[in-house]
Amino acid sequence: MSARNLLVLYGSQTGTAQDVAERIGREAKRRYFTTKVLDLDSYSISDLINEELAVIVCATTGQGDEPDNMKMFWRFIMRKNLPGNSLSKMKFAVLGLGDSSYQKFNFIAKKLYRRLLQLGASSLTPVGLADDQHDLGPDAVVDPWLVSFWEQVLAVHPIPPGKQTISADICPPPRYNVQIHNSSTTNQYQHPSIPRLGESEQRDKHPSKMCPFYARLVSNKRVTAADHFQDVRLMQFDIAGSGISYAPGDVVMIQPCNPSDTVDSFLQLLGLDPDQEFTLEPNDPDIALPLSWHIPRPCSMHHLATHYLDINAIPRRYFFELFAFFAQDELQRDKFREFASAEGQQELYSYCNRPRRTTLEVLQDFPDVSSRIPFHYLFDLIPPIQPRAFSIASSLKAHPDQIQVLMAVVRYKTKLVKPREGLCSNWLANQHPHKEDVRVPIWVKKGTISFPKNESTPVILVGPGTGLAPFRSYIKERTSNNIGGCTLFFGCRSKDKDFFCEDEWKPLISRNLLQLYTAFSRDQEDKVYVQHRIRENSAYLWDLVEKQKAWFFIAGNAKQMPTDVRDALKTVIQMEGKHTEDEIEEYVRTLERTRRFQTETWS
Repeated sequence: MSARNLLVLYGSQTGTAQDVAERIGREAKRRYFTTKVLDLDSYSISDLINEELAVIVCATTGQGDEPDNMKMFWRFIMRKNLPGNSLSKMKFAVLGLGDSSYQKFNFIAKKLYRRLLQLGASSLTPVGLADDQHDLGPDAVVDPWLVSFWEQVLAVHPIPPGKQTISADICPPPRYNVQIHNSSTTNQYQHPSIPRLGESEQRDKHPSKMCPFYARLVSNKRVTAADHFQDVRLMQFDIAGSGISYAPGDVVMIQPCNPSDTVDSFLQLLGLDPDQEFTLEPNDPDIALPLSWHIPRPCSMHHLATHYLDINAIPRRYFFELFAFFAQDELQRDKFREFASAEGQQELYSYCNRPRRTTLEVLQDFPDVSSRIPFHYLFDLIPPIQPRAFSIASSLKAHPDQIQVLMAVVRYKTKLVKPREGLCSNWLANQHPHKEDVRVPIWVKKGTISFPKNESTPVILVGPGTGLAPFRSYIKERTSNNIGGCTLFFGCRSKDKDFFCEDEWKPLISRNLLQLYTAFSRDQEDKVYVQHRIRENSAYLWDLVEKQKAWFFIAGNAKQMPTDVRDALKTVIQMEGKHTEDEIEEYVRTLERTRRFQTETWS
């Protein structure tokens, strides 16, 4: 019988796919498999031809893009010159994590599954397509998929004779060994607003997640009326000396930190000395767990709670599976295990996801359990803070040495007394550059949309709300060269409340560099949206698209707007081009294939 080795690979953008991959790794060890858990770009892909059993968990980002930590793998596996029997030894499974509000739902998982079959690999089970939009989240698909997966795996590699699957009632070992330093020292770590690298050192390193640039926050301006329900900010960062370059459509990644009040509450609840120092070492050689760039060696408890542990996030299911081991009360233990079970997902949703209850609030709900958590298990219970992506709203040509973002401050009510707040947006909104030197860790990534290389090509830009951001970048880039041809459809609630950048558009309109159509949905009895304006101007748009070969872009909230705008474009094609329904679908697909129709949406 061949060796019982299982390779678990993942492509993860926000950490969810990594979380699922690590779950598979734990379940594999309970079934006596020798297991490696790695992100796809950390794995030596030349070894794949020798693998007999592999499972790949991968997310789809943007508009059908692969996560950052599988880009090298993706380029290699899609090479056309790979022999069709390359992976004939391998049995595999692919589990995709996606969001059905996006048009290219789980595109990467579907394409990878087909590609592995083309290369001769044998599928153990159909590709799993988990959906973040499901009421119970991705686990509604992940759980039954894993049941099927393990049935197929154990049919090939049964549990060794005389052994049984290790019970889930046995607490797994922690992922890290922790060495607590003997003496407490004063906190020697710099405030997150101060870069750790000198200016000359910073210039020598290209800003990235591992080495962000600490950009100075220049301005933090509210661009909605003071009495408007939504707080939107135009934030400006100084990137002089960073070596950062960007183009319209790119995104800036921002690494936030926890607010001081939640940090203090967390440390006090767990009885941790803010100045106590420790160092970490991975405990499991089979699971690759690179220490985050923002965990110094040594690290203070205060730095850990401020910059690393995502205590304001909704706890994941594994949190409760592990949390149960520290509960002495039997009823509490049973409740936590129910939350961690497939059968208890509706209960977990009602307790955590629906009210958006944070990890810190769960710990506060059960202080007797929280007080018994061994420190080295915190890294298993609580994931790291993930960076947030924002479309860049500025142009280097128009704003040298600057990055600007148009950011909605996330704040809303649930049944819980305390309003829910988005970590990054509220952290940034509360920074006051006129009072202190505020530095924010950033780096830049390629965006999901790309504008035409020929600046004389007409463009139609549909960007309601903060969807305006990437289009503001492109309009400023193009008009700084005195080139027109931009048609912008902008929608918001009210002309007087949230008409972003109104003063910027007037001179461009007067110079015939910009054509602007606005939809203020609440300024009249009947609601008017951007899709209505598109239909009203069908002849003008058809001339742009059909005769002048304009490119058509959509950016904004992923819920309903992109579908409504797409339908409005189809109406234009039907009304002005006199096409049949099938011809309209093919027309839009052709626009997509040629990159003349692109969307960038977020949920």
